[in-house]
Amino acid sequence: MGSMKNPGVYIVEKNAFPNSVVEAATAIPVFIGITEKAVNGKDELKGKPWKISSMTEYLKFFGGGPEEKFILSINKTDGAAPDDCLFSHTVEYKETIAAEGENGENEVTEVSTKYAFTAKRQEKNRFTLYYQMRMFFANGGGTCYIVSVGTYAENQLLNKDMVSSAMAALEKEQEITMVVIPEAVYSPSCWDLQVMALNHCGKMQNRFSILDVQAKTAENQTMEEQIKDFQTYIGNNDLSYGAAYYPWLETSLLADNDISADMFSWDANTERDFKAFFAAGSNLLNYANEAINEILDANVASHKKAEFHGALLQNWSTYQLMIKQVKNYLNLLPPSASMAGLYTMVDNSRGVWKAPANVSVNFVLRPEVNLTNREQEDLNVPTNGKAINAIRSFVGEGIKVWGARTLDGNSLDWRYINVRRTMLFLEESVKNAARAYVFEPNDANTWLNMKCMIENFLRGIWKRGGLVGAVPEDAFSVHVGLGDTMTPEDILEGIMRITVLVAISHPAEFIEITFQQQMQKS
Repeated sequence: MGSMKNPGVYIVEKNAFPNSVVEAATAIPVFIGITEKAVNGKDELKGKPWKISSMTEYLKFFGGGPEEKFILSINKTDGAAPDDCLFSHTVEYKETIAAEGENGENEVTEVSTKYAFTAKRQEKNRFTLYYQMRMFFANGGGTCYIVSVGTYAENQLLNKDMVSSAMAALEKEQEITMVVIPEAVYSPSCWDLQVMALNHCGKMQNRFSILDVQAKTAENQTMEEQIKDFQTYIGNNDLSYGAAYYPWLETSLLADNDISADMFSWDANTERDFKAFFAAGSNLLNYANEAINEILDANVASHKKAEFHGALLQNWSTYQLMIKQVKNYLNLLPPSASMAGLYTMVDNSRGVWKAPANVSVNFVLRPEVNLTNREQEDLNVPTNGKAINAIRSFVGEGIKVWGARTLDGNSLDWRYINVRRTMLFLEESVKNAARAYVFEPNDANTWLNMKCMIENFLRGIWKRGGLVGAVPEDAFSVHVGLGDTMTPEDILEGIMRITVLVAISHPAEFIEITFQQQMQKS
C-alpha cells in the first residue's frame, strides 16, 4: 500500500504458470585430435573448443586430410617381409649364368633369387580426424565442437599433456554432451587418454564418452587378448559414463580413383629392374625399366609419374593388389565418430531415451572382424561387466550396431546407454531451470513452484515416450517439503532438497518367444 498514494485503479499482474524447463541438448559431441590447421582468419584456434555444424565449416577452420605418402621398392630378399611393411609380394626368379670353368670351357648354372615388391608408409604417425568427421556427418551428425591439439606439420601423436589441456578447456563449455577422441587408438598412451575421457565425463556429470578398442598391438595378438587389454587398462572408475565399440570399420570414403600417383614414390635404392615380375623381352618389361630409371634419375614431370602409375595399374595384377591394400588401409577407421553421428540421428528422430542400437552404419563396406554369436556373447556380457558393443554384418540387413551397453554392465542402474544418457538429460535440464530459484525464499510457495515446474517438464517427456507408465503417476513423482525431503536444520542451513523419481525406459535387449503345441480342439 505504500506505493498507492493517489486515488485510482491499479493493475497487479500475477504469474499464473510456473517457470518452464528448457530441454538441454543431448547430441553435441566434441572431437579431440590433430588437424591440418586451426585458424579463424588471423585468430589461433589450437587448444580451443570451436563449434561447427558441417564439413564445409570443418574444412574452413581446420583444413583437409593429411597428405598420404608411400615408398615403393623392389629388392632381393630372403623371404621375410620387411618391418612396418604395408604390402609385400615375393617371387622367385630363376636365371642362367654362363661362366668359364676350370678347364676353360663355359659352364651354365641356374641361380634362383627371391625378389620382393614392397610398399611402406613414409610417415609412421597417422592422423584421421578429417576422415572421422566425414563419417560423423555421413551418419547423421550435426552441430559439434572441435578441439585441435596439434597440426600435421608437428607430426606428433596425441599424448596426455595435449588431451589434459583439451579437457581443461572443455570444462568451460556446458553445451557439450559427448566426448570422442577417435585418434587415441594410434597413440602409445591410448588407454590413458580413454581413462581421462571417462574421468572428465564423470567429473562434469553432463556428458558421455564414446570409446574404441585399440588395434592389435602385435600381428599374432588374438581378439580375446585385444579385448582383455582394453578391459584391463580402462580401469574401474566412471564406467557408466562411457561405451565402447568393436570392431573397426572398413569404410568407403576413398574410392579407387582417390589413390593417385602422387601418393607413391620409388625408393632410390631399389633394384630398378622388373625382370622378376614381367616376361623377359616383353614391351612392358622394357617400358617399366626405362620409366623407373627416368623417374629416379631426374626430376620428372608429374604426368610422367601418372603415366607410369596408370600403366602398372592396368597391366600388373600385383600392383593392383598393392593399390587395393593401400585403399583398404586408409579406409579402415575406428567406429567412435560414426557412433557419435548415430547417437545424434537417433536423438533427433526418436529421442535420447531410445537405445542407439539396431541402426545401420552408413559408408561402411564391412566390419574388420565378422563376429559370430558366440564371440559377441563374451563382448556383451563379460564377467567383469565391461561390455563392448558389437558392430555386425547381417545378410540382407547391412551393417548394424548390435549392442547398447555402457562399460558398467554389472550395474542394474546404468547398464544401458540410453538410461544413462536420459538421466543426464533430465538432470541437466532441471538443474538449469532450478538456477532461477537460487536465493528465493525457502518456503511452501517456492516449493510448489519448483514441484509444478519439474512435473510439467516430466509429463511432457512421458507423453513422448521417455518415461514409462500407464499414467503420469506411474512414470514419475516429485517430492519437496518440510518433513518430506527437508528437516528444520536444512531450512536453517539454506538447503532446499527435492527428490525426483523417474521410471526410464529400458531396451528389450533379449526377446524370448515361447511356442508350444496344444491339443486339437475340433
